[in-house]
Amino acid sequence: MDLLTNFPFIASLIAIFFAQFVKVPIQYIALKRLDWTLLTSTGGMPSSHSAAVTALATGVALETGADSAVFAVSAIFAIITMFDATGVRRQAGEQAVVLNRLVSDFNTFLKEAKKWEENGERQKQIKLKELLGHKPIEVFFGGLTGIFIALLLHVFIYGV
Repeated sequence: MDLLTNFPFIASLIAIFFAQFVKVPIQYIALKRLDWTLLTSTGGMPSSHSAAVTALATGVALETGADSAVFAVSAIFAIITMFDATGVRRQAGEQAVVLNRLVSDFNTFLKEAKKWEENGERQKQIKLKELLGHKPIEVFFGGLTGIFIALLLHVFIYGV
């Protein structure tokens, strides 16, 4: 049960849930579209991964000090995670967009083929997940979200 009193852990979990939840109203404000699947999806504004790792690093800094080895580990972990979110994962998402377009165009072509109608609907519409990574601004605001959540929780729990 010590895990339930571990401030950096709790701050990270709350930052994840907050960032995932706030994606729904942000998208509604921006696009006038209500999409509850954002609660469990990757990508979008703000980055819940960035919020989690910055809340973790901030929580560790508040608990052990910015000069501790465990803060150094958590800070480097946060930097790598956020770099990956804007790099490899974002590129994979962009490639998924192109591949989905190719599959769609190919499926349109095949509709005219003789046996196309005999294929099952699932076989016709295999689609890759496109929202994998983050734009740099999404990572930035995810990071700010994590820091803000950790600091707010620290004040709320410890009054300091």
